[in-house]
Amino acid sequence: MAVLGIVAEYNPFHNGHLHLLNEANKAADFSATVCVMSGNFLQRGEPAICDKWARAEMALKCGVDLVIELPFCFAVRSAYHFAKNAVELLYRTGVVTHIAFGSESGHIHTLKTLATLLTNEPEQYKALLKKYLSQGLSFPLARSRALQHFLGNDISKLHEVLSGPNNILAIEYLRAIEERNIPLIPLTVARKGSAYHSTDLSKYASATAIRKALTKNNGIEVVTAALPPSSLDILTREIRSGHAPVLFNSLEQAILAKLRTISTNDLKAIYEVSEGLEHRFKNAATSCSTLDELRQLVKSKRYNLTRINRTLLYSLFNLTKNQAHLFDQHGPLYLHILGFSTKGQKILQKIKIKSQVKIFHRGRDIKDAFDENQDNVLGNMVCLDVRATDVYSLLLPNIKARKGGKDFTTSPVMA
Repeated sequence: MAVLGIVAEYNPFHNGHLHLLNEANKAADFSATVCVMSGNFLQRGEPAICDKWARAEMALKCGVDLVIELPFCFAVRSAYHFAKNAVELLYRTGVVTHIAFGSESGHIHTLKTLATLLTNEPEQYKALLKKYLSQGLSFPLARSRALQHFLGNDISKLHEVLSGPNNILAIEYLRAIEERNIPLIPLTVARKGSAYHSTDLSKYASATAIRKALTKNNGIEVVTAALPPSSLDILTREIRSGHAPVLFNSLEQAILAKLRTISTNDLKAIYEVSEGLEHRFKNAATSCSTLDELRQLVKSKRYNLTRINRTLLYSLFNLTKNQAHLFDQHGPLYLHILGFSTKGQKILQKIKIKSQVKIFHRGRDIKDAFDENQDNVLGNMVCLDVRATDVYSLLLPNIKARKGGKDFTTSPVMA
């Protein structure tokens, strides 16, 4: 039995996602498609435009059969940790055989070559990486420079490959498979349409362009061509009910309050706060009156805006270095089911037999894990998910929809 696995954020589900799904399904006669999807906060350190259940529903209406949440502690991390644990979660279902992902390159051999190099890290490459990091460059840029220097002309158009956001994630998926010797067959589909960061609206507009258009108080009509009809209907419903759009700056007061009240020592213990960054954050929080001002003040060659956004989330949710280390040692410890189709329900029955991790199928399962496991790794992982949903609810435009505890009361979406 072949089962296709996909890792996604679907923020929101657009025509490019549908293209990937359709093309990947041509590779084999798959029994079902299983998606590991980020919850309410995303890999770039931002809240999703609409909640995880609405985005799961979009995926199900467009052909995905089972949607599983990637725990918060991995969903908001760097590309390496995001990809590694998403791949691990697919593997821990016990049924997924293939993984498909988009890439600007579209060439699996080139991506595999880079993934193998990063897995093995030859001494010359490590020396080059150290050299560029010592120049104050951010890790992604330093790594890109080191790879280009090390490989020279061995891979054509290397700079373009390393600068593509989808390529970077693709390399990390392949690296995760190689490092852990995970028996997933990788497939890549060339990205179609606008570039990842493009703000142009078209049939294959990027998620960035769609979100930007919606946050400018435009009507949803401006993004109609970029979304499958069912995805458009769900997003329209969420906007009209005041459940969307959710914006990053909605966290402004919460983040500034957190940074102004947390002690410097406690801030220093937060994951990815190092090299005196705790002092930069504290000083910026005191002298700035907006989140944008703070981010620009802290930004440097070493710390780009994406890393700053993520670190701000870690601070808000008290994700410490010690916690992150424990989470990385254990990997994802449960499958939180966000939604399923009829085929997905059948696959879920097989997962219940083959998977060796807990399956949270109902809100009651989350509540029990939350109440009973506060002092262990699984409990801490669940606690962060619940905390993330509770904070996210406070960002909804509709004040009446801001109640907490939704992870305890919301059932999986059925399609």
